[in-house]
Amino acid sequence: QAAAPLHPVAVQCQEAQVVVTVHRDLFGTGRLVRAADLTLGSAACLPVAQSTAESTVTFVAGLHECGSTLQMTPDSLIYKTSLSYKPTPSGNLVIVRTNTAVVPIECHYPRKSNVSSKALQPTWAPFHSTLSVEEKLMFSLRLMNDDWNTERLSNGFQLGESLHIQADVASGGHVSLRLFVDDCVATLSPDRNSSPQYALVDLSGCLVDGRSDDTTSTFISPRPRQETLQFMVDAFKFAGDDRNLIYITCHLKVSPADQAPDPLNKACSFNKASSLWAPVEGTGDICSCCETGNCPLYG
Repeated sequence: QAAAPLHPVAVQCQEAQVVVTVHRDLFGTGRLVRAADLTLGSAACLPVAQSTAESTVTFVAGLHECGSTLQMTPDSLIYKTSLSYKPTPSGNLVIVRTNTAVVPIECHYPRKSNVSSKALQPTWAPFHSTLSVEEKLMFSLRLMNDDWNTERLSNGFQLGESLHIQADVASGGHVSLRLFVDDCVATLSPDRNSSPQYALVDLSGCLVDGRSDDTTSTFISPRPRQETLQFMVDAFKFAGDDRNLIYITCHLKVSPADQAPDPLNKACSFNKASSLWAPVEGTGDICSCCETGNCPLYG
C-alpha cells in the first residue's frame, strides 16, 4: 500500500531489488523528518529520490546490497534489511525533538513453485539451457550449530572446537541438482589469492585438511538432501600471526542429481582408520586422485 501517515513505510519486493517508500511524517505527528536522516541497511544507503509534493523519500536497493542478509528456510529465501532514522541536531545543535527509529524490512521469495495443476513431464530441460534462461541458482555457505539444525549466531571459535559448515543451493524450477564444494581456502584478508593461505578443500572436492595427522575434518555422510553438503573443519589459526579473524572462501558448483559422481564432481574425505579416501556418494575410485594430486579441475 502507498506510504501515508497511517502507514509511513511501504515496501515493494521486486524480482531483484527492494523499493522502500517512506512518508516523512514518520511518527504520524505532522512533523516531517529530514530526508538526510533516513538510511537503508547496515551500509547506510541513501535515498535515490524525494518527492516534495507527496512528502516521501524513496530507496531502491538490490536484494544483496546495503548490507542485507539472506536467511534460507525449507520453503523460502528471506532477505532482511532495515530502515534507520537517526535525527541530527538542528538549530542550536544541542537538542533533537524526535527519537531514533529502526524499521525491520523483509522480502520473502518461495524456493519452490508449481508450473501446473496437471502432471507435466518436461522434455526440454537440459540443465545448461534452463540455467541460461532462468538464472535462479542461489548458493549459500553458512556456519551451523553442532546439531546442524540452525545457523550459528556467533562466528567466534576456540582452538579445539570444530567449524560446522553447510553449503546449499536453491535451484528454483531447475532439474534436480547435486551440490559440490570444489575448493575452499582460508586467508587473513577477503582476497582469496592473498598470502598466507591454507587449502581446506582442493582438487575438485578433496577435503585435504583431513589428511593432516592432527585433524578430524570430514564431509558429513549421508547428505540431508542433494542440494546440501555439510563438512566439519577443526578450528585453527595461522602460525606466527596474532590476528583472530580468518576468511574462508569456497567455490561451489552443481551437477544434475542423476549424474553419477566422478573425479570432477565428488566430495571425498580421508578416513584415518582405513588410510583411504572415501566419497560421500559414488564409488571409491573417484577419490584416488586426492592422494596422487592429479584430479581434473573445473570442467
